Amino acid sequence: MRTLRRLSAPLALLPLFGCGNNDQPFYQGYVEGDYVYVASSEPGRLDTLAVRRGQQVDANQPLYALDATREAAARDQAQAEVAAARAQLEDIATGKRAPEVDVSLAQLAQAQAASRRSAAQLARDNAQFRIGGIARSQLDDSREQAQSDAARVRELQAQVEVNRLPGRDEARRAQASQVEAADAALAQAEWTLNQKRLAAPAAGRIFDTMYRVGEWVPAGSPVVSLLPPGNIKVRFFVPETVVGSLKIGQQATLRCDGCGDPIPVRIDYVSDQAEYTPPVIYSRESRSKLVYMVEARPAPDAAARLHPGQPVEATLP
Repeated sequence: MRTLRRLSAPLALLPLFGCGNNDQPFYQGYVEGDYVYVASSEPGRLDTLAVRRGQQVDANQPLYALDATREAAARDQAQAEVAAARAQLEDIATGKRAPEVDVSLAQLAQAQAASRRSAAQLARDNAQFRIGGIARSQLDDSREQAQSDAARVRELQAQVEVNRLPGRDEARRAQASQVEAADAALAQAEWTLNQKRLAAPAAGRIFDTMYRVGEWVPAGSPVVSLLPPGNIKVRFFVPETVVGSLKIGQQATLRCDGCGDPIPVRIDYVSDQAEYTPPVIYSRESRSKLVYMVEARPAPDAAARLHPGQPVEATLP
């Protein structure tokens, strides 16, 4: 609710201060509320509205929820990406899995057997070449095959050793960064999903609801306005001759129709300028008509007896 800056026409016709039966001055005023407007940073269709106007709610009590199908899917995807990134990091940190190492060992065994055969064939060809049984070209081919098979054995032996080692430090650091990025994306997805479910930031009374179930709610548009007891205040108006004696924290007393016993309040704001002035000039006569706005707050337990817009009379000790 916007703060009133000028007296409405009916209120302006009332005397702003007077005297009661016991000649104690009283000052006219009204009850005001600082409303809490509960809005989401995300747009969406209003899925559920769990409260109604006038209802009392507790802190953290659910108020409403927007459709969150897309946001829930994004959260699930982010969770899957975190799991995949963590699994990849674990794989890099522990080296190849046992079945992959077994495959490399089997390939090494095959290469070693081939190397033994080619080495034996080279020995036979050497003997045959010395007695003139084969040509030099055949001996050269046999030697090249033996050398190739031996090189293959060395290659696979190195591969087996590499498979048994954990990943390089650079690879582990890079994958750890991927895990951190996935965690951050998941946190953002969960935050966005939580913006689709709003709860009461404090205990209070539901003053109004602005949308119906099924309606589209733009981002930042409040669906519920809440009035906590501590946000109820009273505004009353004192003449220029009184305002100078008021201090922040000073006690005052309220009376209103149907309120029962007088309600104690504590002043927490005194205007430093006259907000309501006569229509012509500041003559000596008109100065007595200047009034200053004063704001005071009741204790939260007494605030339940007051309602915004209710006229009150304030007295000072």
